[in-house]
Amino acid sequence: MTSPATRSEAATTAASVDVVLPCLNEAEALPWVLDRIPSPWRALVVDNGSTDGSPELAHNLGATVVHESRRGFGAACHAGLTAATADIVCFCDCDASLDPSLLVPFVREVEQGESDLVLGRRRPQGRGAWPAHARAGNLALARMTRRRTGLRLHDLGPLRAGRREQLLGLGLTDRRSGYPLQMVVRAADSGWRVVEHDVPYLPRTGDSKVTGTWRGTWQAVRDMSRVLAEPPVSRDGAANGSIAVPPGGTSL
Repeated sequence: MTSPATRSEAATTAASVDVVLPCLNEAEALPWVLDRIPSPWRALVVDNGSTDGSPELAHNLGATVVHESRRGFGAACHAGLTAATADIVCFCDCDASLDPSLLVPFVREVEQGESDLVLGRRRPQGRGAWPAHARAGNLALARMTRRRTGLRLHDLGPLRAGRREQLLGLGLTDRRSGYPLQMVVRAADSGWRVVEHDVPYLPRTGDSKVTGTWRGTWQAVRDMSRVLAEPPVSRDGAANGSIAVPPGGTSL
């Protein structure tokens, strides 16, 4: 349950906030996740073809449900971003591995103009929270991202916050596992201030659709490698026809 302190902190933010929750058969985890969305923020559960009653459960629990028929993590995330109307948009996995109430200081940092994109650096809690193959793949990608962007990041985790109009202005095109990375890469190309903060990473509920197996991890690495191979997007949005909305500062 979201603590009274967290609810109080969230209520002090002047900006409106939507939390995008990509969902594929997460009925078991949904009650825990939605109970931790700070009030008065809005939960946008983006159903990506669930067969376990997830969208109905999410609706009954008070979330706004968005349906995205095209399979893919990026497809679900972007459907949530385009459906959002709040000033600030957050992203969080829907498998109970990350507590969305931890987004409160992320939102405050964006709202106060201290950062343009705030990421959660996952710190595994307990056995099995982060399988060795998934952690190894993430470490390799973080290093590649550092070389590509110059950002001193250690993780490409899904817990993050940024301003909606700026995020839309990045012109994100990946609709698979490369979506979170493309957001970071294009933000760096556009001169955004990108920071990360440690967050506890819990054992997920159910099986991972992306990194639960070596095969899934390899596919994610391939998707992200394609993103890293893209030509840099200039600050005037010349590459890929995108138009980047100028942020409030420069990259790290």
